Amino acid sequence: MNREETTQLISQTGIVPKKSKGQNFLTDERVAQRHVDFADISKDDRVLEVGPGLGILTKILIEKADDVTCIELDDILADYIEDTYSDRVKLIRGDAMKVDFPPFDRFVSNLPYSISTPVIFKLLDHDFKKAVVMVQKEFAERMVADVGTDDYSRLTVNLYYRADCRILETVPASRFKPKPKVDSALVEITPRESPFKVKDERTFFKVTEVAFNHRRKKIGTSLKSAKMIPNDADIPYLDERIERLTPEQIGELSDRVFEYMHP
Repeated sequence: MNREETTQLISQTGIVPKKSKGQNFLTDERVAQRHVDFADISKDDRVLEVGPGLGILTKILIEKADDVTCIELDDILADYIEDTYSDRVKLIRGDAMKVDFPPFDRFVSNLPYSISTPVIFKLLDHDFKKAVVMVQKEFAERMVADVGTDDYSRLTVNLYYRADCRILETVPASRFKPKPKVDSALVEITPRESPFKVKDERTFFKVTEVAFNHRRKKIGTSLKSAKMIPNDADIPYLDERIERLTPEQIGELSDRVFEYMHP
C-alpha cells in the first residue's frame, strides 16, 4: 500500500480522517513490514491490534499468525476491515479504552496520539510477550526518558517498573496520509520482572501519579494535599521534585508512604 492506494481507499470507503481521532494512515508497506517483523510473531501467537485503520498492518499480521484480533471504534473502518478480512480476523467494534482486551501474546498497533497514554497503561496491566507500537516521536521519547529531563514522566516510571522499552526507529511524517505535523517512532515494549521491589504496587503507582501531576511542586506538598501523608511525616525526598528521583527512589518513597498509610 502506497500513498496513491491509500488515497483511493480513503475515497472508496468514504472515511474522512479526523484529527481528533488521530487518523493518520501509514502508507509505506516497508515500514509496516518492519513493524510486524519487530514483534517476532509465530503462527501460534495470539495477536492484538488496536486501530487497524485501512489494514496495512492487518494484512501482514494475518500471514504471520492464525489468531488476530482487531479493535476498531470507527464504524466505516470497522466495516472495511470486516469486509476485507472477515474470515481471518476477529473484529471487536468499540473504544479500546472501554472494551475488554482479549488474551493476547503480541500487541502490534499504530496508536493515535489522543489515546497513546491510556492504551499503554491498559496494556501494562495485561500478561503478554511483546508489544511494538507506532507513536508520535515526542511520546516515544517520554517512554524512555532519563531522570531529570523534561520528558521524564509518570509514563517513563511505570514502563521502567514493568518492562524493557526501547525506540526501534523514527518514521518520517511523510509516510502517513494525511501527513501529520510531527514524526513518529516505533517502540518495543517487553515485559520483565521489576528491577526493584515495593511493599505495595498500588501505593507506588499512586505516589507516582500524584507527584507527577504536580511535578513543579515539592513532593511533600503534593502528597500532603492528596491526604496520603500527615503534615508531620518524616519521609525522605519530601523537599525534592519528583522529576529528580529515579524509579528506585520513588519506590523507596512509596514504601515509606505505605507505612504511614498502614501503621
